[in-house]
Amino acid sequence: MKTVVITGSARGLGLEMAKVFRQNNLNLVISDLNKENLEKAKEELEKINSDSKVGICVCDVTKSSDIENLIKHTKKEFNNIDIWINNAGVNQPEKPIWELTEKEIDLVLDIDLKGAIIGSKLVMEEMIKQKQGAIYNIEGYGSNDAKMLGLSIYGTSKRAITYFTEALAKESEEKNTGIIVGKLSPGIMITDFITNALGDKEKINLSEKTKKVYNILGDYPDVVAKFLVENMLINTKNNAKIEWLTNRKAAWRFMTAGFNKRDFFK
Repeated sequence: MKTVVITGSARGLGLEMAKVFRQNNLNLVISDLNKENLEKAKEELEKINSDSKVGICVCDVTKSSDIENLIKHTKKEFNNIDIWINNAGVNQPEKPIWELTEKEIDLVLDIDLKGAIIGSKLVMEEMIKQKQGAIYNIEGYGSNDAKMLGLSIYGTSKRAITYFTEALAKESEEKNTGIIVGKLSPGIMITDFITNALGDKEKINLSEKTKKVYNILGDYPDVVAKFLVENMLINTKNNAKIEWLTNRKAAWRFMTAGFNKRDFFK
């Protein structure tokens, strides 16, 4: 039975992906900063009828020692790691760059970018020993070079994630590791992430303009998770991009917004 590790998976997209993996009978290790939240998430996952098992591991992705411990914990419990998803992330406060503190900038980059880089590096070393595995990183706003006030540092991290993932995939191919490296592009999801900055430390008051865009393009994470997981399970291509909100889909939603009104912020 295959094993999946998802960072930042006590809630949101990470938890929803875990649910779909469990429905497909894959063993899981979910990880997050808060053990109590992980235990609640595990209880929720174990309500799903499945032959697979669920493990939990507290992990701060800004600490390489925590990531190493997550890998060791998974190997001890399940012997192998077949799919690793660097999902942990935080949003930034809705401020221009010059109003952000250095501490705020560091936190966003350390979790959203460096955490994924170090996670990929460490699990790649383990997967090379196994001679198989797949690593997926999460794209986000900024990956396609889009820019918006209040998302500058977050967007910088996501633009870098795209480059990093493609570079890692190229290196994996050139070194004939057999390890798949890919990108998950979930689009806009309606979760606490969009209204909370720095891991729930600060509230974000979305403008009416932003809410309008989110109402047109947004989706609940369970819908996106099902699409992403089903495509990961059948993917055999290195440097694949599994994209939910394609340009065509976004264009269609804008064209039909007048007839298909949605309000996630009632």
